Amino acid sequence: MSNEVESYDQVVKETKQKMVKAAEHLEDELRKIRSGRATPGLVENIRAEYYGSPTPIGQLANISIPEPRLIVIKPFDKSALSEIEKAIQKSDIGLAPSSDGKLIRLTVPPLSEERRKQLVSQIKKMSEQGRVAIRNIRRDQNKSVEAAQKKNVFTEDDRDKLLETIQEETKRFEKKIDDLVEKKSAEIMEV
Repeated sequence: MSNEVESYDQVVKETKQKMVKAAEHLEDELRKIRSGRATPGLVENIRAEYYGSPTPIGQLANISIPEPRLIVIKPFDKSALSEIEKAIQKSDIGLAPSSDGKLIRLTVPPLSEERRKQLVSQIKKMSEQGRVAIRNIRRDQNKSVEAAQKKNVFTEDDRDKLLETIQEETKRFEKKIDDLVEKKSAEIMEV
């Protein structure tokens, strides 16, 4: 947020933008967690060297899921195949690629019950970090509004309405985080 608050709408817009970024960050992190099911999100953001530039696999290849436990990666340019394979091996997703010279297959093994519980615990920690980020945004925005009201940018009524709006957005985004975590946890616990 800029140091000077200029308008009511500016504060609401900035609050929403920051909270959306925090929720999207958590969503991206959750996408990287491997459940017992194959999803393109496991590999699409892994970066492979392509003509000297680290490029997400999602931009280098078609990623498909022909079966619930199989990911098939077909590079647009066959010369990128070996680099994509190397990038997957170096990544921390824990899947071994097998290549036939045209495409790469990744078999997603089922998770043990113990591993599922560990992942759900990890997800809960990540969700708490997301909630903390949302609350930090609320705190910072509230401070800005209070400071602006003291400089007579807002009336007391406007300040109170803004603080209420910021709190409503906080609750809405905390609910969104809870929903994301619940969905991912259910996906992981599903056999």
